[in-house]
Amino acid sequence: MNIAGRRWHLLLFRWALMLLLLTVAGGLGYALLSLPEQAVGLSEQVRVNMEMSGVQNPVTAVLLNFRGYDTLLEMAVLLAALLGVWSLGAAEAHRRIDPQPVLSLLVGGLAPMMILMAGYLLWVGAYAPGGAFQAGSVLAAAGILLLLSSKRFPVRLMGWPLRVVLVIGLGVFTAVGVTLLCVSGGFLQYPSGLAGALILFIEAAATLSIGVTLAALFLGGRPQAGPYR
Repeated sequence: MNIAGRRWHLLLFRWALMLLLLTVAGGLGYALLSLPEQAVGLSEQVRVNMEMSGVQNPVTAVLLNFRGYDTLLEMAVLLAALLGVWSLGAAEAHRRIDPQPVLSLLVGGLAPMMILMAGYLLWVGAYAPGGAFQAGSVLAAAGILLLLSSKRFPVRLMGWPLRVVLVIGLGVFTAVGVTLLCVSGGFLQYPSGLAGALILFIEAAATLSIGVTLAALFLGGRPQAGPYR
């Protein structure tokens, strides 16, 4: 293909992409303008079915039970975003520096407290505002704080253990849904007596994956297995 042909194909691709984006934008605009001025909402249905949800917090009930599909897809999108960043190449190797005593003392005190706070947010999510995403965010903040203080993570954890933790949240979520599909015939339709325990199990795995994924995104690339320079 000559240069003129390549330019023509590139121009055609750009116009097709622009047309697709305009179509999507138009559809979203039409959907937004078509919304009723006073929406009834589903809060009453959520309140009526709270007893069968397995939790007492309506937000957790919606995200992990009534609309579990949405949360499952959010986990998949978060993992896909990390894979996209990793595809750009390895993260830049930072030089190992000895942190100042004040910084070491601060990180040594804050990181354990943040991990405990993440565990608390995970547990309290069944009764009050909290849950996997809040706990995972705090856990990621602890990891980022350790990275900023030049803490060195064991090299053996940068291989398959890291990848297992990254996919365990989505894997457990999917495994529970498939198991319920085989047992009861409904994907992510929890039995009333096991709903609370299954939600806590899913959120515990999701917390680890979310925390590690967000911390890995902070690196801006695929972690290198080698030591600091």
